[in-house]
Amino acid sequence: MANRHMAHLAAVAWANGGSLRDANLVGADLGRADLWGANLWRADLRGANLRRAKLGGANLGGADLRDANLVGADLQCADLGGANLGGADLGGANLGGADLGRADLWGANLGGANLVGADLGGAPRRR
Repeated sequence: MANRHMAHLAAVAWANGGSLRDANLVGADLGRADLWGANLWRADLRGANLRRAKLGGANLGGADLRDANLVGADLQCADLGGANLGGADLGGANLGGADLGRADLWGANLGGANLVGADLGGAPRRR
């Protein structure tokens, strides 16, 4: 099944000139995918499986990651500014040095996540 989703990912990237910007990847199985430095700006990744994916240095600004599985994902120095991470599972993820400014973290699980050096400036806070 993972091969089918990776083929879909490659087709989306090809159609967008090598970029995954604004890509519709709802529910995609990208577990363990190597997306280091990828441009996923404003991508729709709702409910996607990104468990243990390599997303270091990736541009996920404005991306919709609601209810995504990011357990153990490497997001070191990734740009998540303005991303919607509502309900996402980031347990054990590496967010060291990541930009989470203005990101919506409402209901996200950050248990065991590395946030050393992460920028949380302007992240919305709800009661």
